[in-house]
Amino acid sequence: MKLFDKFRSGSRKEGVDDAPESQFFTTGFHDAEVSSLDSVVAWPQRSAQIGATKLSRSAGGLRLLELWQQDKYMAGLTQADKERCVRYFHFYTVRANVDLIAQGETGSFMVVLLRGAVAVDRLQPWGDRLRLTEVRAGSMLGEMSLVDAAPRWSYCTTLTDSEIAVLEAGDLDRMIAQDPAAACRLIGSLARRLSLRLRKLSARVAATSPGG
Repeated sequence: MKLFDKFRSGSRKEGVDDAPESQFFTTGFHDAEVSSLDSVVAWPQRSAQIGATKLSRSAGGLRLLELWQQDKYMAGLTQADKERCVRYFHFYTVRANVDLIAQGETGSFMVVLLRGAVAVDRLQPWGDRLRLTEVRAGSMLGEMSLVDAAPRWSYCTTLTDSEIAVLEAGDLDRMIAQDPAAACRLIGSLARRLSLRLRKLSARVAATSPGG
């Protein structure tokens, strides 16, 4: 069974915290059961919706490697690991003012921003979008969906024409099967990012709790 399927094979419930988080989650923690595979928004579907254009693998891969060289969370990967991981990404250009990720959907891909800027917004009950943050090159978006398969927590909308690298769940499964050592280190990097966000979120909750 594929890694992504395993997370979806059984439903589970998680706690809700709607407080804005400056480091942002593009997937949140929800009481709703994990969605079925039929409801997953895959990258080919989103790519067609937003008119994404293929970027050459050589140009996109080089840019991703440059960014990873500056990323402290990728320090555990050797240069060879990084080069192997890059082979499983796909590269695109996208225009400004399109939603790479939509709040409430269940996605099967993550995005690394190579160039440009992206807004992370949370849709409020009264219909307005609350701006949580704006991110630049090197930022990862939607990586939690590769881990927990829960609905996306926010919108990620391009502010400028941008270049992105996309890793789909199926390609992550393929990486695990074909390059397990590199895949393990990449997943470890994602886990460290998520752990830091959880710690920051926990600290904010503790600070705003009575007696905190």
